Amino acid sequence: MIKVLVVDDHELVRTGICRMLVDTPEIQVVGEAESGEQAIELARQHQPDVVLLDVNMPGIGGVETTRRLIQSVTGIKVLAVSGLSEEPYPSLLLKAGASGYITKGAPLDEMVRAIRKVMQGGKYFSADIAEQLASSYLSDQQNSPFDLLSEREMQVAMMVVNCVSAQEIADRLFVSVKTVNTYRYRIFEKLQIDSDVKLTHLAMRYRLITP
Repeated sequence: MIKVLVVDDHELVRTGICRMLVDTPEIQVVGEAESGEQAIELARQHQPDVVLLDVNMPGIGGVETTRRLIQSVTGIKVLAVSGLSEEPYPSLLLKAGASGYITKGAPLDEMVRAIRKVMQGGKYFSADIAEQLASSYLSDQQNSPFDLLSEREMQVAMMVVNCVSAQEIADRLFVSVKTVNTYRYRIFEKLQIDSDVKLTHLAMRYRLITP
């Protein structure tokens, strides 16, 4: 039996995924979480084999959640399930330790196939994701200005565009507000912008967030 934890900040999406999986005999959904923080807590309690994880969530976000899950639960596998198929998210999740990345539009048979694959120690990526990753590795050009950011800078940037205050970012990342502002300065410098508004517009342009 493969124990699965479903993580998404939208209740309808979580419910939909759970209903899709309920009739698969070899899979047992052991919990649902609406944030990365809650996912880590539930993963420690229930010790799932595979976590189906949304990428763009409030709080610490999918990349940091992936990293902490792998650190917290021995042998756990993270399979990203996201509506965001464009770079840099697939590369960031892969670097953080995710075993696969599929889109939310994937049919049930592909989701089950992906769960089986990562459970066996393999990697699984939807066809469009795999193509982007291959192109990214084969090309020396930057696909997006966000490729210039470190994983932590990307994490802070996504919280900023989701209107999370500096104090709240500091609390979630266990750093000082001064450190958060230093990250913001570096992000602005690398992206050649000078405000949160411009950062948000840039994130929308490269489809990292939706209007």
